[in-house]
Amino acid sequence: MTDSKNPLLTKSFDFALLTVSFCQELETQKKFVIAKQLLKSGTSIGANVREAQHAESNSDFIHKLKIASKECEETIYWLEICKAAYSLNCETLLSESQQIGKLLSRIISTAKRKH
Repeated sequence: MTDSKNPLLTKSFDFALLTVSFCQELETQKKFVIAKQLLKSGTSIGANVREAQHAESNSDFIHKLKIASKECEETIYWLEICKAAYSLNCETLLSESQQIGKLLSRIISTAKRKH
C-alpha cells in the first residue's frame, strides 16, 4: 500500500488505519461528533503527506506538509478531548500522532533549508 522506504508515508497510513478503528469504536459509544472530527483530521494527515510526494515545487512540498502538520495538531487536540471528556484510552494514538508531528517538523525544517 505505501512506500516502505518512506517512513512518513508508512507511519501516516498506519495511523489513518488506527484512527478509523478508533472512530468506529467512538461511534459504537454514540460519540458521533468527536468521531467525525477525529476521522477527518486523522486521515487527512496521510492524504496530505501522499499529496506532497507529487508536489510541483519545493514550496508546494513544504506547504502540503504544513497542512499535514496542522491536521496532526488538530488530531492531537481531539484525542486529548477523548481522553479528558470520556476517559478513553487513546495513548497509542496520541503517541503515534506526536511522533508523526515531530517527523513532519524535521522534514519541513530540512526542506526549508534546501529552499
